[in-house]
Amino acid sequence: MLRQLHIANLAVIADATIDLGSGLNVFTGQTGAGKSLVIGAFEILLGLRKAKADQIRPGADQARISGVFQPSEHVRPRLERLFDATIEEGGELLLTRKLFPTGRSSCAVNGHPVTAAMLAQAAELLVDIHGQHDHQLLLKPAHQRDLLDAFGDLHLLRDQHADTHRQLRQLQNQKQELETTRTLRAQQLDLFEFQADEIDAAEPTEGEFPELQARATVLASVQRLKRDAAACHAALYDADGSVVERLQQITHTLLEVAHLDPAAADPAEQVRTATLTLQEAAFELSRYEQRLDHDPEEAAEVDSRLNTLNRLISKYANHLPPPEGLQSSSVGRLREAAEPDALAPVLAYRRHLAVQIERLREQTQDAAGLDERIAEAERQLDQLGGRLTKKRKAAAKKLLPQVQGHLAELGMPEAHLEAVIQAPNGSSSDTSATSAEVELLARTNPGQATRPLRDIASGGELSRVMLALKSVRQADAGISVLVFDEVDANIGGRLGSVIGQKLRALARDEGHQVLCITHLPQIAAFGHRHFRIAKSSQASSGSGKTRNSAEATTTTTVEPVTGKSRIDELAEMMAGREVTLTTKKQARELLAAAE
Repeated sequence: MLRQLHIANLAVIADATIDLGSGLNVFTGQTGAGKSLVIGAFEILLGLRKAKADQIRPGADQARISGVFQPSEHVRPRLERLFDATIEEGGELLLTRKLFPTGRSSCAVNGHPVTAAMLAQAAELLVDIHGQHDHQLLLKPAHQRDLLDAFGDLHLLRDQHADTHRQLRQLQNQKQELETTRTLRAQQLDLFEFQADEIDAAEPTEGEFPELQARATVLASVQRLKRDAAACHAALYDADGSVVERLQQITHTLLEVAHLDPAAADPAEQVRTATLTLQEAAFELSRYEQRLDHDPEEAAEVDSRLNTLNRLISKYANHLPPPEGLQSSSVGRLREAAEPDALAPVLAYRRHLAVQIERLREQTQDAAGLDERIAEAERQLDQLGGRLTKKRKAAAKKLLPQVQGHLAELGMPEAHLEAVIQAPNGSSSDTSATSAEVELLARTNPGQATRPLRDIASGGELSRVMLALKSVRQADAGISVLVFDEVDANIGGRLGSVIGQKLRALARDEGHQVLCITHLPQIAAFGHRHFRIAKSSQASSGSGKTRNSAEATTTTTVEPVTGKSRIDELAEMMAGREVTLTTKKQARELLAAAE
């Protein structure tokens, strides 16, 4: 239950603390006094209404709304999981919402920050708010279906049906797309396979291209290489006065010097080592020069291979799609800088072709198997739809007699309800999988034909049907706090007593705490607690102006009324400001009748 609601600096409410109790709590007041503002504050607190900066009272730096709840044992474990906190048995939960001029708002539970979405989830467990617009919702078959599904606990089955329907639509769309692109896909596959075969026929290998380029350079320069190698070999070793011959003489002389003076031993050894190194280099040059033979056949083979690879490079080196965010020209420059092997992009494109060919072949195979998958999805959809329809009929068979029982208590003993339930077709859109299959029909008087609720002319009858449905639903849902905002819309005083009696019974017999805003004294008299919402204006401090001046401030207060003040409030609700002894007597009679 809600033990206390505190509102500070919200619109015309400066500071209001409302201590609530179990049973039926009624709120009354003149039109425009701010009754709906109290419900609005409650909805802001619970994240059911958007918090706006213009709702802050002028001159205040923030608005604050807080509520102290004592959750039932039915919902306490779910709230603990939602807020990841421990709530003691019989403990309280403090929900706080602050609004700031910047448009920002903050939410907290027991002093710990939470999100508005978390508060909204908690609201579904703690409170059910019935507003005037709910009458219009009740006229819509989709809302009637939701009420029935909630009563029958069919949301899981309905979600399964909707998910299967979405899967079916996806398969059908996929098949349509594959059918539409079949010719293009076949052409693309032929092109990719041709390109892959052309590259594979050349059998390119990684690193092959730079090696062939180097070999072609050598083969084109054999004569020059032989001439230069022979000249260098002669200068080093064969010619008279060659470098090696002269170094050998120098080495012999230095070794004799070192024999006489050991200090010359190191340079002598260095010259000897250099002589041996150059002598070995001369021998290597000789062997290199002897291996250099001009082979026209090899040169032709290398040239032919390079021509083949160059054709591949010219055709496919720039075919690889650029990474997302890069233009093709930028990618080309990056590849040239990062890949000295011009054949590497061709090999990369061949790998890309393999992926694309596999993808296109899989799509072709998918198209062949889609009919089977679609047929299976349709079978599952029909099966789930049949189960959903069967369970909805069972839920309606259980729900409608209970609703009719409540209607009898609300002065409609002859009322009869039926439910027209059709199997979901799931044929056109995701929403069609779950909507427009349930419609409630009603007969409010004997001899009349049953008609859809939307064709019931009496607003009072519709209000009673709504209250009866709420009574059954909330008794089943376990929500302990019920809020009715002007449940007396479109009904008169005689029916008001019936509604008041039902609200009091709902609060007492079903164990709910009921908060009700009403204009009818016949309903207000049934309240276990009665609060009066009043609006007043006064001049700003020190202004000296009248209460009607531009400097006046408006304040809404919420005060409990008991005893004589409650009789005065009920009498004023009946007669306006012209309260007489007769209307006060009538007010006492209303209270006595309610008791």
